[in-house]
Amino acid sequence: MESEAKSACERVVVTGLGAVTPLGNSFEASWSALLDGKSGIRRATKIDVNFFPCKIAGEVVDFDPCQYIDKKVVRRNDTFVHFAVAAAKMAAIDANLSLQWKDPYRVGVLIGSGIGGLQTIDVQSKILHNDGPRRISPFMIPALIVDMASGVTAIELGAMGPNFACVSACSTGAHSIGDAYHFLRLGKADIMFAGGTEGSVNPLSLAGFCSMKAVSTSHNDEPELASRPFDAKRDGFIMGEGAGVIVLETLAHALARNGKIYCELVGYSANCDAYHITAPVLDGRNLAAAICSALKEAGIGSEEVDYINAHGTSTLYNDLCETNAYKLFFGDDAYRLNISSTKGATGHMLGAAGGFESAVCAKVISTGEIPPTINYENVDSQCDLNYTQKRCKRDVEVAINDNLGFGGHNAVLVFRKFVH
Repeated sequence: MESEAKSACERVVVTGLGAVTPLGNSFEASWSALLDGKSGIRRATKIDVNFFPCKIAGEVVDFDPCQYIDKKVVRRNDTFVHFAVAAAKMAAIDANLSLQWKDPYRVGVLIGSGIGGLQTIDVQSKILHNDGPRRISPFMIPALIVDMASGVTAIELGAMGPNFACVSACSTGAHSIGDAYHFLRLGKADIMFAGGTEGSVNPLSLAGFCSMKAVSTSHNDEPELASRPFDAKRDGFIMGEGAGVIVLETLAHALARNGKIYCELVGYSANCDAYHITAPVLDGRNLAAAICSALKEAGIGSEEVDYINAHGTSTLYNDLCETNAYKLFFGDDAYRLNISSTKGATGHMLGAAGGFESAVCAKVISTGEIPPTINYENVDSQCDLNYTQKRCKRDVEVAINDNLGFGGHNAVLVFRKFVH
């Protein structure tokens, strides 16, 4: 086994991108649809929505997990695990990794989920009620626990390094990437597969979010218009599902194998509002503090930031909190930034959001293409920044991804154009 006595200042780069989203069953398909301003939100087909006030969702469609996992493994695991394994394997292919590891103990997996196997819970609880305890699947417990996304992915990849699952609601994906970044920075791994996954479109979860009055109910007949981040006529988020996984490597490892580099991950910060179980602090002071901390770790000034992929859920409190945080930290310079939310197109992928949105940041830096915030049509006087109504070209040196989660969690990642 190679020595772990490495420098605590290893540089970390992004070398592979993988995703399964309502926009497409690969990152490239999702990215192309995102740039074109398409929506993956439609009338839900996995739920009998006749008795639900919200009848639409960002569903993953035409996805066959057996393309990535043996049928027996598929049957034993929940949908969120299927998405995670598929996204990780696609990220490995994109990174041109052979999966024949020189030292498997230096390859880790950190893929979290905000909810985990809720589909399994929903199905198995009905079996218990209707048929009794003897009919419960022996695979129920492992199928529903959150760490199985990382565990099964590690089995499929043969990765024996750092492995666990982060759970922080809708900031899970970003926290997972941040924790993986620290493993690499500290020299405890050479490669980390990191991100988030969620198989959340099912009756139980939709009923819960409807009961909270958190989801949009005004566009059931026009699903593609329902998710409206920062728009004055927004009335709630739309549930989404899928996975986003990126490959992180130490720069030394990526260069040694002549790997493709999308960008460098240079900063991460996490803090908590310590305020409310679901509502953020509206003045944005804690998110602003997290942005400040992440940029400080990166050694980057606020004036160097070009693009922010916002959490942008299409809820009043979230949109105000983020906008206020940007104004508080960047001051008048906030109006110079390009800001966009992918959730107008995908819906809210919950724990998977930060994984996919970090991959978007990497692609923005590597291509100079900035995706639009679709459905931003009516200016909210309190949300008056540049939310990028149409796709545009811009040389992006520094991009930020921020995510917020129930429980008051804030996570900020800073990506920079790679310069050797």
